[in-house]
Amino acid sequence: MSEAVIRRMQYRDVKQVAALEAATFPRPWSEDSFRREVEENKVARYLVLEQDGRILGYAGAWVVLDECHITNIAVAEDTRGQGYGRRLMESLMQYVSSLGAAWADLEVRVSNIRAQKLYQSLGFVSIGKRKRYYEDNGEDAYLMVCEHMPDADPDFEEEPVEPEERTAD
Repeated sequence: MSEAVIRRMQYRDVKQVAALEAATFPRPWSEDSFRREVEENKVARYLVLEQDGRILGYAGAWVVLDECHITNIAVAEDTRGQGYGRRLMESLMQYVSSLGAAWADLEVRVSNIRAQKLYQSLGFVSIGKRKRYYEDNGEDAYLMVCEHMPDADPDFEEEPVEPEERTAD
């Protein structure tokens, strides 16, 4: 078994990422939503954690000027507790910092203590609560921000998104 690697999400990853999303969240983004993020959303950046062809996790953000909004992060249930969420978040924070983001924000369920602890350990602080934020059950979300991003990598070169392979119909 090879070591898990983190890289930019490509078209070929969309199906696996959407399946992981569906297995993780009660109101998941669709495969089409992820495809649009890769294809059309110029501010979207997604990373995947892959091992031997299997996507074990992913994390995404929207970067506008010096602001970053972390949209979603998920790790396959059978691989949780192995540090993959931390690796993804650290990599995503470095990535967006190298793109010019000076700070990041995200929402997290009030009940998701494990994720809150991870975010706090990475420098995020809770600055408020969004009442009834989650549509599936009306749960509140904490709004968390991080104003201490990693230093931009002076040698950063963004990996391009490979063109989608189209099949003739």
